[in-house]
This record gives sequence, structure tokens and C-alpha cells, in this order.
Amino acid sequence: MLAPFTTAYAGGIVNPKIGWLNFSLFLLGACSADPTPDAAKDARSRSGVLAQHIDRAQRPQDDFYRYVNGGWLANVEIPADKSNYGAFTMLSDRAEADLRAILEEAARAAESDADRRRIGDFYASFLDEGAAETLGIRPLETELKRIAAIHTPRDLAAAMGHLQRIGVQQPIAYFVNVDRRQSTAYISYLRQAGLGMPDRDYYLSDDPKMRDVRARYRQYVSELLVAAGVSAGDASVATDRIVALETRLAQAHWTRVQNRDQLKTYNKYEMRDLQAWTPSIDWRAFLAGAASPNVAAMVVAQPSFLKELDAVVEQTPLTHWREYLRYKLLSAYAPYLSRRFVDLHFEFTGRTLSGAAELRPRWKRGVAVVEDHAGELLGKLYVQRHFSEDAKRRVQALVANLRLAYAAGIEQLEWMSPATKKQAQLKLSKFTAKIGYPDKWRDWSALQIRRDDLIGNVMRASIVDFDRDVAKLGQPVDRTEWHMTPQTVNAYYNPPGNEVVFPAAILQPPFFDPHADDAINYGAIGSVVGHELSHGFDDQGRHYDGDGNLKDWWTADDDREFRRRATALAQQYSAYSPLPEQHVNGELTLGENIADLGGVAMAHRAYLLSLGQKKPPLLDGYSGVQRFFIGWAQVWARKYRDDELRKRLLTDPHSPSEYRVNGVLLNQPAFAKAFALKPGDRLYAPSAQQIKIW
Repeated sequence: MLAPFTTAYAGGIVNPKIGWLNFSLFLLGACSADPTPDAAKDARSRSGVLAQHIDRAQRPQDDFYRYVNGGWLANVEIPADKSNYGAFTMLSDRAEADLRAILEEAARAAESDADRRRIGDFYASFLDEGAAETLGIRPLETELKRIAAIHTPRDLAAAMGHLQRIGVQQPIAYFVNVDRRQSTAYISYLRQAGLGMPDRDYYLSDDPKMRDVRARYRQYVSELLVAAGVSAGDASVATDRIVALETRLAQAHWTRVQNRDQLKTYNKYEMRDLQAWTPSIDWRAFLAGAASPNVAAMVVAQPSFLKELDAVVEQTPLTHWREYLRYKLLSAYAPYLSRRFVDLHFEFTGRTLSGAAELRPRWKRGVAVVEDHAGELLGKLYVQRHFSEDAKRRVQALVANLRLAYAAGIEQLEWMSPATKKQAQLKLSKFTAKIGYPDKWRDWSALQIRRDDLIGNVMRASIVDFDRDVAKLGQPVDRTEWHMTPQTVNAYYNPPGNEVVFPAAILQPPFFDPHADDAINYGAIGSVVGHELSHGFDDQGRHYDGDGNLKDWWTADDDREFRRRATALAQQYSAYSPLPEQHVNGELTLGENIADLGGVAMAHRAYLLSLGQKKPPLLDGYSGVQRFFIGWAQVWARKYRDDELRKRLLTDPHSPSEYRVNGVLLNQPAFAKAFALKPGDRLYAPSAQQIKIW
């Protein structure tokens, strides 16, 4: 996943809750600050239109994405250390620079405040490259010995549980979160994991590009083992076994589309039944290793995978498991070791998988480490310095207006029965909006940070975070908890909480500009708000009721009609082909496309409500409604490297940016009217062919 969690491809500390929430990922890259001259900024402060990015050679009726963003696309290059680059993601760079200033100040000072000292020392421990070179892999010796001591199936299960605590990927991901069928309680979850490449297709596809990636992956695994002191011959044999083991796991993995199904991925087992069903996995030992002994039941996301894993555990020699787990440990911690490990990790995860040309500067990686492991602690300081309470109040008012627009929109749905409308309105009335930052900050007193112990800092931070979640079992659900940090430029909908969340860092231009005309703000941040509200009613969110429980509240006829319309939308997006022979996966991206479609429609309705009886001014030659759609389009300017785009087409539940503009607007009657579309225009669709869900 993208956003606040560390990805788990081939290395890096993993967070097992990836994929649990319906995250709407608005920032998938970064860019520098807008170099707009002061005079142009003054003009933009009135209209909000980034006029310098408009490409007049494009007709808005044919390609609105390039009409709005063509100038930017023509003049901007993807930085060497990035896999993609978005015009609106300058906020990520800006937040990163702000965080760097906070961290460097904390690292320089002899802080009396314990929390500031923690983040300062954490950051300083990463910047000390000399120490990493001197230490080599010695900081991992204790964990390597623990893996070498695996001699029984019980040892293996205990090791897997322990590795979960320190953020090392292995075949099962265990975590605690809100029970999707009883949202007032927490429960333990198990998900499939264990792959060093982004998706099962990287192991199983016959595509020549995938075969090349597999060859490079084998090279990465082997060279990583050699760097850790394994002989070249032994490393080659171990690599064969590791890749064979992962390939067997990949064959058992559910697809990304299957994993989206909130109903099929909820399978509750009492622990005694789980043990009887998968006898080769010692669950008592696993949970003891994970410091989570008091578990009464598990929700298994992919039962067939777990059953196959049971067979793999029974049939795979422990020698092979020791090799596999040693590699997983090395790969997870490679970014924090000496330069040889760092370079190997980047060559595969950065260059091969994403196409990045250069490793990010060390200070940026240092900021990311603190973000990943103590992000909310850092966010508390970020909010104190960089968040406007006025922005929060204005966005709260905008959210309230979007709620009204959504309520009106539901009532006007011609395809939905009164019974289902009543339940939809009830759910809408129970939505909670969190804006800016948490009302209650986490306690970080358990986190021990040493300025001379980077690997130890990462491990201890992983353990503190993991144990904090495990401790929730049996406790009341904390409705104040956030799953993103305030400095994250993003937003999300959380189904069991029935809540939409907008961190502080997204409440800035170009998403929200306090000096711009309302049309742009409703098109940008308004559509973001509408998008997140729409997740509560997308193809998966609609299965949850207003209290956050998986519960069917649809009539049979309405359910069939929703599915018919959703299928049509999936077919529309599946026809888009960003790369030769590769299409958007309309089923994988369905939830996000529904959210985009509904979000823009409801934000437009809310914009009209905000006008009352007033007529919006003509600014920069555009009407208010035209500026609204420009506001949506201009935040999506983005360029991808081909390797990154290829990976996203397989793994990302979001469509590429171009289609988040043109694909949505094809179905918006207000857009067709505002830009006078007619038959023959590429973005024209007869009203009978336009897809409307919400």
C-alpha cells in the first residue's frame, strides 16, 4: 500500500494491516514547490486555476486531463530518485522538508523533552552512515542466531510469530483490529503474505518482462546472502529453494480482486478449530512468539491459502525454512545496514520494480524511517508548527455541505427503492469526519531510542507498535485512533469506524486554497471529501451498515441493479490501456472508480448548494462550473516510469491519473453541459450510456 504504511515487496519493515482499510490514495509521488511567479500566484489566488499548465492545443472536449495539465506534463521530468511525479504532490515534498527541519533541530539540541529527544536521536542514528559501515550485519546477529536455532516445527511457528513483532515478512501476517462483524470489539486477523515481489503474477506470469524481473529477483536474493557471508555456491542453492518456496506460496495466493471482497475475506475460527484444521502450524507457539497468547479466535482472510501453507510447512524441510527466514530478515533490514546492503535493496526494489534511477538522499530516507516508526509522534510537532485551525473550520463546513449534497443525491436516485434509500440515509447520518489531527495523541513512553543503535531503534519501534495493537484485545474500541499521520498528504475511509479522515497536510493548495474561489476548492478538496464519503457506498463499503458492521441492508432488486451499474463501470475502465498489452483492471480499481465518480458528482452538487441564489463570477475566462472541473483535473497531473506503472496496473486499486479525470468526466452530465460537448467529441457519451451510481 501506499500512504502511511511501508511496502513489503522484497524488503523493508512491513505492516500487516496493509489493504485492510479502503484507503483513497491521492498522493503517489512527490514534486517540488510550484515555481509560479508572484504575479501569477496573485491571479491564482482569485481563480485557483493553474493557467500556466493549460495546453490550449488540446480540446477540453476530447482530453480534459491533457487540456488542464498538458503544459506541466510537457515541461516536468521525473526526478532521478522517484518512480513517479505528480504536480499536486509538491505537498509531500513540502511536508518532508518541514519534517526534516523538525528532526534536524531535535537531533542538534540536547532536548529536555523526552519525545523530541526520541525523534532527534532516531533521526541521528540513521544519519550516522559511518556507524552502519563499521557495524556491518552485527546488529542482526541475535536474530540470525534465533533463526539458525529453528530445529522443530514448534520453533518455526514461534520464530514466525516473533518476526511479526519486529516487522519481518513471513508467510502469514497477524494483526489485531476492529471486528468487521462486531465493530464494538477487537479481534485477531490472519492474512496471506510471504512474497518478496509485489504480486503473485510476478512469479507466475509468462510475460517476458516478468521473466526478466524474476531473474533479477534471484540475483538480488543471492547477492544479499553473499553480502551476509554466505558462500556463492551455498547462496545459489539457497536462492533456488527460497524462490521455489515463494512461488508455491504465490500459487496459493488469492488475487488482488479476490482480496477486495469484504465478505469472502471474513472467516472466523475458534483457536481450537483453527489448530485442528491446520495441524502442521503450531498456533500456540506462533502466538507466544508474537507475544499474543490470549487469543480466542482468528479471522482468516484467505482460508485456502492457509490450508496450503499448512501443507507447505509439513512438506518443506526446516533447512529450507531457515534459509527463507534468514533472507527475509536481511531484506527487511537491508535499508538500515551498510552501503552494500542498501545498494542491493535499491537496485531491486527501486530500480527494477519501479524504474527509479537514483537512491534517495540519506536525509530523505532518514525522515522516512522516523515517519514509518514514530510518525504520530513526529506529526504532533508538525501540527504545532504547520497546521491552520482556520483551514480545519472551513473544511468542516465543506464536509457538512457535502453531507447535505449526498443526502439529496440519495433521495433523487431513480434506480433505488425507498427501503434501501432509508438505510443509506441512516448510514450517511452516522458518518464521522476527522480533520487535521487526532483528538488524543498516543503515548510513546515505552519507546526506547538510542542514538548509536539504528537497527535496535527500528526493532524496538516495531515491537512497541505491534504490542500496542495486540493489547487492544478485550478492550473497548478506541474511536479516536487514526490510521494515518497528520503529515500524510492523503485521506481515507475506514469501514468499521464509518469515518472519513483528512490529515492536516492535505488541507493546502492545490487541494484547499483559502485564497481561491470556492469553485476550485469544491472541485479539489470537495471531490476528495465526496470520494471518501462514496467509499462508504462503493462495491465493498456498501456491505457495512452505519455502525460499521458487515450487514446486508439492500433489497434484492437494488442489489442486482447496483451490481449491473458497477459491472458497466468496471468494463469501461478495463478498456483503458496505459501501456502496450496492459489494461487497467476494472475489477481491481472498481471501488476507487466508484468513489471518484460519486465524489465528483456530489462535490458538484455541494458547490451549487454553496452558491445559493448567487451567480459565480467569470474568472480567467472560465465559469464557476468549468473551474470546478478544472479543480478536480489539475490535482491529478502525474508522470510515471513504465516499470512503476506496470507494477501499479497489477497491484494498485487506483486507476492511473489520466483515467481518474477523463474516465470520470465521461459520465458527468454537468461536465458535458459546462464544456458544450456534442456527438463526435471523445469525452461525449449519450445520457443513456453515462454510468451513474451515486
